[in-house]
Amino acid sequence: MNVRAKVVIAAIGAAALFLGALAAYAQGSVASPQPPAAPPEEPYQPSLSDIMAHQQERHIKLWFAGHFGNWPLADYEIGELNDGFDAVSKMLGGDIVKQHVGSPLDALQKAVDGKDNAAFAAAFDKLSAGCNACHHALDHAFIVIARPGARPYSDQIFLPQK
Repeated sequence: MNVRAKVVIAAIGAAALFLGALAAYAQGSVASPQPPAAPPEEPYQPSLSDIMAHQQERHIKLWFAGHFGNWPLADYEIGELNDGFDAVSKMLGGDIVKQHVGSPLDALQKAVDGKDNAAFAAAFDKLSAGCNACHHALDHAFIVIARPGARPYSDQIFLPQK
């Protein structure tokens, strides 16, 4: 191949590269239609049944914490129950929740603060009765809460740790 042919081939190659780069630039600079923006997602709002399922878990944990004398855990679960009942009260409006579980929760807190097993058991039973009375008042009497009979949380130690 002579020098002239090599120059022609090089020129054709350079032109091809230039035209490819020009086409790529043109494609990038041409405004392509954008899909419409998705509407912003609403923040997650738990349903009443979601909150009450968590309340039931806390109720169970509270029983075992108090039963085994793990007062810091019992205190924590009472705080969580209070937070959950506050959320339920906001959903339902009025003071129906406070009427039914306010006093038993106060009695539970007092028993936990005093590390009093007998007072804890009595206050826990009153909390369960308050839950059931509230369910009854809201036409959900078919939901009945009682002392748990078995530990569903086999992965949690309820005995106080030293």
